[in-house]
Amino acid sequence: MSLRRLEMSYGLRSHVLGWLQSYLGNHMQYVRRGTASSTVTFLLCGVPQGSVLGPILFVLYTEDLLGLAEKHQLRPHLYADDTQIYGSCHPSAASQLQQWLSVCVDEVTLWMQSNWLPLNASKTQV
Repeated sequence: MSLRRLEMSYGLRSHVLGWLQSYLGNHMQYVRRGTASSTVTFLLCGVPQGSVLGPILFVLYTEDLLGLAEKHQLRPHLYADDTQIYGSCHPSAASQLQQWLSVCVDEVTLWMQSNWLPLNASKTQV
């Protein structure tokens, strides 16, 4: 998560940002099977797997998706790592709603890419 985003969007400053920077920085990972280990790789982004703060930081990180959906007069529903965007309309306006959804999904896709989040196209439905 970008510390700059935490500062600008949520007003976190000083010691709190320093604590979070320490918590989020300098992570590495490797795979071990039996006595064999892969080389250590330093991670550029993410939170420690299974961490207590992980879900909270993910919610803060993805909060921009709410505004993105609402900008298109749609309603978002986020749960864990699942996002649903939906809308309703009179049957005569169904094509307009479909267009709004299509444009919104395109923008969500770009937002996900620019924020290092994978979008599973096989699970994406309209």
